[in-house]
Amino acid sequence: MIVFGRKKDEEAPIVEEIEAPPSGKGRPTPRRKVAEAANKRPLVPTDRGAARRAEREKMNAARARMNEAMITGKEEDLPAQHRGPVRRYVRDYIDARFSLGELFLPLSGAIVVILLISTFNASWAAIGVTAILALYAIVAIALVDALIAAFRVRRQLREKFGEDRAKRTMMYTVMRAFQLRRTRMPKPQVKRGEYPR
Repeated sequence: MIVFGRKKDEEAPIVEEIEAPPSGKGRPTPRRKVAEAANKRPLVPTDRGAARRAEREKMNAARARMNEAMITGKEEDLPAQHRGPVRRYVRDYIDARFSLGELFLPLSGAIVVILLISTFNASWAAIGVTAILALYAIVAIALVDALIAAFRVRRQLREKFGEDRAKRTMMYTVMRAFQLRRTRMPKPQVKRGEYPR
C-alpha cells in the first residue's frame, strides 16, 4: 500500500522574513487641544487701527491706479468692464467718429430750460410742445445713428477677432456713442478720424 505524503527526511522550505516598511508618520499624533491651538488665528486683528489703515492705503492705491488708467488707457489697471482688445477697439472706433448722441445731453438741457419757461409763460406753450417733440426726434435719430455704428463695429470685430469675441458689444457701443466726447471714461486715446485698423 502506497501512502502519499511527505517523507520525513525532507526539510520544510525556508521562508525568509521580509521586513515591513515602517508605518505611520514618524512622530506622535498631537493631542487635539494642541492641534487646534496651532491652527487658531484671530478673526479680528489685535491692532485694528493699523489693519484698517493698511487696508485703506491698499484700496486708495488701487483706486489711484484705476483712475490713472481711466485717463491714460493703461490696460492692466482698467476695470474689468473696459479691459481687453475688443473693448479698446470699440472705444477707439466710437471716439474717432462724430456721433449724434453727443448732441443729446446739451440739447436736452436746452429743451428743459424751454419747458420751464413755457410752464410760467403761456405764450411759450406751443414752443414747449415743439421742444418735447424735438427731444423725441433727437433721441430717435441719435439711437439709429448709434445702432448703425454698433453694427459696423460688430462686423469689423468679427473680421478681426472672430465671432465669439464680437458678442456683447452692442450696449457698450451705444452707451459710449451717447456720451460727450470730453466726459467719456476711459478718456479717448485717438483723435477724430483715426479709426482703428
